[in-house]
Amino acid sequence: MLALERRNLILEKLQEEKRVVVSELSQLYGVSEETIRRDLDKLDKDGLAVKSYGGAVINENTSIDMPFNIRKKKNVAGKQKIAELIAEMIQDGDHIAMDASTTSVFIAKAIKQKQRITLVTNSIEIVIELADVSDWDIISSGGRLKEGYLALVGPKAIEALDTYNVEIAIVSGKGFDLERGLTDSNEEFAQPKRVMMKSAKHRIVAVDKTKFGKVAFAQIAGLSEMDIVVTDEKPADEWLARFKQMGVRCYYPGR
Repeated sequence: MLALERRNLILEKLQEEKRVVVSELSQLYGVSEETIRRDLDKLDKDGLAVKSYGGAVINENTSIDMPFNIRKKKNVAGKQKIAELIAEMIQDGDHIAMDASTTSVFIAKAIKQKQRITLVTNSIEIVIELADVSDWDIISSGGRLKEGYLALVGPKAIEALDTYNVEIAIVSGKGFDLERGLTDSNEEFAQPKRVMMKSAKHRIVAVDKTKFGKVAFAQIAGLSEMDIVVTDEKPADEWLARFKQMGVRCYYPGR
């Protein structure tokens, strides 16, 4: 097993269990404890984990973004619920913009049976997912590939996204706060989402329960700049009251 593969597996365990122990990882992967310590040193240096006595804990800092292949395995059930709800909102023939979040990949899978969709995205993963759909127009933003994230970013991506007008923009983020709204880990990820929302008649924010009450580094949009929030469980009453006050519709399973 390559060191990178082993570190990714360690990251997956950290996502699930929040903490790992050197001795247990050594036995699990059949390598020395010193090798595991080097793995944890690397994850700590990259800001993905925080070393602790005898092991490491997950870095919960919302400004730190996990690699795409790790994030897409987090709260899969919640993302699938969100995708099912949003699929009901999409009509044949719609023009849609979707960001490069893992939640959007689940949504793309859920709407594959729709017809004559025009989709604009800066997500390599979504382009690959929809490569076998025959009657859609799929438009990639172009731009610079962000290493490890399957996202196209930078001035060229922004310039391309800014030329399209769509019925629906679907975006997600790392944090969702009553005062700061939707936020992401850095400006490179936030800017394409802002452009998508600006170009859309209807702006859908797709955030699972783990994002509520968190604030990441770069703001994407305030509550006044979104029309619909879709999540995987009923939010607290204070959230529902603020949504009503701001004219934002909120959808969740059972609603």
